[in-house]
Amino acid sequence: MMDLAAIRAATAGLSTGRVFLDSAGSSLPPRVVTDTVIAHLRREAEVGGYRAANERLDDLAAVKTSIATLIGATPDTIALSDSATRSWTDFAYSVPLRPGDRILISGADYASNAIAALQRAAHTGAVVEHIPSDATGRIDTEAFAAMLDERVRLVSLQHAPTNGGLVNPVAEVTRLAHAVGALVLLDACQSIGQLPIDVGALGVDALSATGRKWLRGPRGTGFLYVRAELARTMEPARLDLHSAQWVGPDEYRLAEDASRFEFWECDVAARLGLGAAVDYLLTLGPDQAYAAVAERARYLRVTLPELPGLTVRDLGTEHSGIVSFTVDGHDPVRLRDGLAEREVTVTVSHASSTLLDMTARGVAAVVRASPHYFVAPDELDRFVAALGELVGRG
Repeated sequence: MMDLAAIRAATAGLSTGRVFLDSAGSSLPPRVVTDTVIAHLRREAEVGGYRAANERLDDLAAVKTSIATLIGATPDTIALSDSATRSWTDFAYSVPLRPGDRILISGADYASNAIAALQRAAHTGAVVEHIPSDATGRIDTEAFAAMLDERVRLVSLQHAPTNGGLVNPVAEVTRLAHAVGALVLLDACQSIGQLPIDVGALGVDALSATGRKWLRGPRGTGFLYVRAELARTMEPARLDLHSAQWVGPDEYRLAEDASRFEFWECDVAARLGLGAAVDYLLTLGPDQAYAAVAERARYLRVTLPELPGLTVRDLGTEHSGIVSFTVDGHDPVRLRDGLAEREVTVTVSHASSTLLDMTARGVAAVVRASPHYFVAPDELDRFVAALGELVGRG
């Protein structure tokens, strides 16, 4: 069992008494993360950034080892970045495309991914097509299989969307895509840190993730996993003197692993903080953490519909820690702001973030609550009570 009291004591943000339900946005870091970041910034102020970084080379390398341990990979397949979006685009823009090639995106795909796919298609003559969803909201694997041919070059797959508790069938979609030679890029932005991820079992070619959400790391951090063969052979769209070496007047040599997707300049303190966050989760016990997140979300899905006019909007048959809902006659933004006045932090997910899904469902916005394992059970009841005050209990 997790020691909830110790976890909460190690989380400075909980000392305010607020109920924090926005780990799907930017979570509260444990104290070891902020201490790590601040300590390195102070060291940079003492000796300069170069020397401070050189003193931590082994620790920086260990960040990749920790991430690899968490997702069942090897360190050479991990590239560190400043965000999930950076990681996603670094891979997607490096996939060779020709006129007539096809990019498939899921109904739950995030706006940044869809925009990047549309831009690449416009510049290369490729086309972007939408994968249908089934009656539960997940990717319709039968319809997906019928779409596939040798022109499909890239499949963008959202593991868990930003606007609700859906979880997509990653392994099955990947198996089907690989049968026609397509690459699968998994957006794990909302799943890393709250759902089990084993890249070997999932079979994906690449995975993008952020540090600031369920991993409880600093903002401005993320990583890209690239399957080992691709990490050794794929040429990124952009290079510098870290991702490649200038070996002759007209010649450069790519790095031999996933570091070819990294640039030299980075926020060293933030990356060390990311490593501290992953290590904290590994020490805590990922399976226990995942189970605690699922339990809290499940409690809200059962309890919230007791309020008048409230509809839980989560789709799928397997759920993440995100709980989305609407209340008849109440604007989601006003609900968010009213809860903030009552010391409860949630957020709103608008249709512009997941245009295909929200448009198909005719939903303009949802309130999003995302309780992490550090949320105490009584805080969930405080949230429901505060929401009840806003909407009336009938």
